[in-house]
Order: sequence, then C-alpha cells, then structure tokens
Amino acid sequence: MPSSNKQVRRRTTHSHSSTRRMPSRRRSRMGWRSITTLIFAGFIVVTFAWAALARAFAPPGNTSASRFDTLIVLGSPADSDGNPRPVMLSRVTEAVREYERGVAPRMILSGGHDGRNFAEAPVMARVAQSLGVPASAIFLESDSDDTIHNACYSSRIMKAHGWRSAEIITSPVHMRRAGIIFSHSPIEWRVHAASLIQPQSASDARSASALEVLKVVRYLYYGRWAESCTP
Repeated sequence: MPSSNKQVRRRTTHSHSSTRRMPSRRRSRMGWRSITTLIFAGFIVVTFAWAALARAFAPPGNTSASRFDTLIVLGSPADSDGNPRPVMLSRVTEAVREYERGVAPRMILSGGHDGRNFAEAPVMARVAQSLGVPASAIFLESDSDDTIHNACYSSRIMKAHGWRSAEIITSPVHMRRAGIIFSHSPIEWRVHAASLIQPQSASDARSASALEVLKVVRYLYYGRWAESCTP
C-alpha cells in the first residue's frame, strides 16, 4: 500500500506540473503572435509613412524654364463609348490652353489601352483637334499602361526628335506621383496642374489621395524596378 500511494502521488505531482507548464506554452505562443502582428503593423506604418513623405517632397520639376520643346499630356481612361471622361477632358483642355499661350509648339498625348477598348492617346487627340490644335502639332504615344511608361515612352519620342524639355500636364492629385516618376527621366521638365472640370467632394478628394499613396507604395516597392525601361 505505501508503494501504491507513492505512485499515486507521483502521477498527481506530474499532472500538476504539466498543468502548470501548459499556460506558459500558451503565453509563449501568444507572445510570438503578438510580436509578429506588431512587426507587420510596424512595416505597414513605415511603408505608408515612406510613401507619404515621398509624395510630400516630390519635385515639381528640374528647371525654371517657362518655354518648352513640347507638352506631355498624361492619359486617363475614356468611357466605354470612346469619349473623354472629365479627367481626360480637363487635361487636354489645359494642354490646349498652354499651347495657345505659347508654352510649347507641340504636344505629346500619352496613354495606351491598359486592357480597355480604347487607347487614350487617340481619344485625347480627337479632343485637342476639336479645340483647334493642328494635327501637325500632335504626337501620339499609345503604348503606355501607366505613368512609368508615360514618362519612358514620351522621353523616347522626344529623344527621336531632338527635344530636351517638356511641361507635364496632369491632374492636381496626380502631380506628385508624376514628379517622383519623371525625376528619373533624362529630360528637363516641370509638372503643370489641369483645372478640374467637375469639383470633387471632400470624401472623393480623400479617396483619390489615399489611392495615390497606394500607387506610390507600388512604385517604390515594385514598379520602379519591374517596369523600368530605357528612354
């Protein structure tokens, strides 16, 4: 009987010690989960802070010139019938104003299909010609899918014609990202804002700014290298 009691006490002691150890394992596992979550959250915060700072300090240009060899109008999608939407219309209209003011004697209209039915550049050309710009002053770049390629392919057109400077026309919310991207171009440039045809609500403006930050994140982590090309 004494031997049996000792065995019972050993099993009981072992059972109690196992019970005491299990919470520490759980605490350890929860600790690693918490640490992983904190690391991931910190990475997200740093990433968006980096993108926000990149936008805040984006250069508006690399020249103080007021006259340029060409205008570059950055594309925006047309509607399903191939007609210009307000963003596209505002950019082309502003380019025509700059052309008429003598800022540049020609314009490059830059924008491809990007998976859509209508390439952006020909639609923009139709608008520009309807506003009085002669076809001889319009050059089309219809292969680009995004701002990275807008900059690269437009620079190729400029190089082929011996042009060295350009005013980049785009929407106000897009100016900073365009500045980040064009800062890597081999041309002299400045960014110029197109006035909005339709006023934005405060919520729409915040959404547009948030989307631009996300696109800057994509550019900083992926696009700058994956979509790089030689002008």
